Amino acid sequence: MDHHIADALSRPALVRLDSHTLCLRFETMKVASALEAVRYLLERGTIAQGDTLVDSSSGIYAHALALACHRYGLRCHIVASTTVDKTLRTQLEILGATVEPMPPSASLKLDQSRRVARVREILRDHPRHHWMRQYHDDVHYRGYRPIADLIREHTDCDHLSIVGGVGTGASTGALAMFLRETAPGVELVGVQPFDSVTFGSEHVHDPEIIIAGIGSSIPFGNVDHTLYDTVHWFGFDAALSGSVALLREHAIFAGLSAGAAYLAARWEQRLDPERHVVVLAPDTGHRYVDAAYSRHAEVPTPDELRPRQIAKLTEMDLPWSRMHWNRAEAPPNAVSRPIAVAS
Repeated sequence: MDHHIADALSRPALVRLDSHTLCLRFETMKVASALEAVRYLLERGTIAQGDTLVDSSSGIYAHALALACHRYGLRCHIVASTTVDKTLRTQLEILGATVEPMPPSASLKLDQSRRVARVREILRDHPRHHWMRQYHDDVHYRGYRPIADLIREHTDCDHLSIVGGVGTGASTGALAMFLRETAPGVELVGVQPFDSVTFGSEHVHDPEIIIAGIGSSIPFGNVDHTLYDTVHWFGFDAALSGSVALLREHAIFAGLSAGAAYLAARWEQRLDPERHVVVLAPDTGHRYVDAAYSRHAEVPTPDELRPRQIAKLTEMDLPWSRMHWNRAEAPPNAVSRPIAVAS
């Protein structure tokens, strides 16, 4: 029995899609990350009950951090992206978090940069607040060890690929890192949107990009690029095609990053039919109904799509590109500089 809903939400449903494919389906994946990070920081004495934790979020991490703070008796302050909708904001406020929405921005890049700048201002004025630094602190890797153990229990890790959105690197990177402790051959396939600096796609613009959370317009310090073997980049239409297929074929209602991961996983298995694959579905599809799922009749089927195989970043193009990353270092624009708090 769980003593708090956050404990239950930190565990995914593990669903078998076929003989070689599993899906890790979360309601809110970052609960696993935030809950363990907060517990660890309390245990070390870095934070104490009653402290205020602050961070910037486009939605999923805000919910996760608010739940973790509720679980452990901490205050929570969220600098919220313009993508945080009324439903989520209402939940955050009832959970006791204070939500500071950013004004509308001309681009997601400007929105993200302004949020981080605002967090620095808050820390300058409230030095006792603790910045969780979800984009930069690898403490967020820790919560995925039990999930790696779950995967290890149910599949053949000697011939396994983990496929999922990169985001801050904490989910896919952590799973691969923990699984490789006993199975060094586990491959990691990262999924990215176009317009993201993380794996060098900022020069390809998708006018309909709304794949929140798996890419970034600013460098992230806790993405370890050398963990990734292959990277797939997706535009909106291709990701939606995968999401619709995941729902139609397996009744899993998930977000656009899960759809992109599902499409990437299908392709990886096509190249190596004996390979076992775990697909990450980090959230539900509810917030994508109006902007995405309502257009399900317009998108191509997965069988109509195939990635553009590229050898260098300048070759990528919409709607879908794939590249052997071969555990290389970060591209220049993705290198994170030291984080300084405004004085």
